[in-house]
Amino acid sequence: MRGYLAEFLSDPRVVKLPRLIWLPILYGIVLRTRPAKSAEKYAQIWTADGSPLAFHTQRQADLLRRVLQIPVVHAMRYGEPSIASALKQLPNQDVVVVPLYPQYAESTTESVADVLPPVLPPGMRMIREFHAHPAYIAALAANVRRHWDMHGRGPMLVMSFHGLPKRGSETYATQCRSTAKLLSEKLGLAPNEWQATFQSRFGYAEWLQPYTETTLKELASRGIRRADVVFPGFVADCLETLEEIGIGARRRFLDAGGEQLYPVPCLNESPEWIAALALISGAKKA
Repeated sequence: MRGYLAEFLSDPRVVKLPRLIWLPILYGIVLRTRPAKSAEKYAQIWTADGSPLAFHTQRQADLLRRVLQIPVVHAMRYGEPSIASALKQLPNQDVVVVPLYPQYAESTTESVADVLPPVLPPGMRMIREFHAHPAYIAALAANVRRHWDMHGRGPMLVMSFHGLPKRGSETYATQCRSTAKLLSEKLGLAPNEWQATFQSRFGYAEWLQPYTETTLKELASRGIRRADVVFPGFVADCLETLEEIGIGARRRFLDAGGEQLYPVPCLNESPEWIAALALISGAKKA
């Protein structure tokens, strides 16, 4: 855990403080306390298959390989398998790198570009975003409808995206709100039946708002007893969806007077998402 956090939090795309200021704080304070706290959270969502993010991503790659009948490998931006090791597994032919971040952000998409060759060789390209891709929106909508078929439908659908510091995140925020609007239209929702929010704050800077947790508490205080939360910025369940919202935010929603909080599972291995990924990669035509 400490090694992963050190790699993640030392990335200048993630924390933009001057290195001379941030690195002593990171190694002298943050990495002395945060690994244990993060380990406690991961323990609450760990499965017999290991990390949900890791096994869902691997399964997505395996399913996509079967659909496309071409080599497909998965990688993690931080930790293992690394992007460099994954690229070595591919034959010397056309390579498409698909960062699984639907909305573009410097701290995510550009961080992937940083570990690719400075000048992409002939035959290699990277997908920079797919926030409004019709197949992606359709996969999200199918996933929400499947959830509603199983659990019924609440009066409010909260669309929770990963938060980022407000400064410098204009493109990301615009794309998140565009995704939310497209999804609401695909689901036929009225304006008062959905809301786009942002989660996962860190540090003291102003982050994109409205905040997911604050919104959920406000909904409960207004007498809304049930809320569904979907995650259009995450294509696989992970700590942010399962623990942050599924455990922490649910507890706060109930404490504020709510009765039922239903996180909608991420796209994970849904057939609509695998079909969408084939189209997004450009390896299959619509």
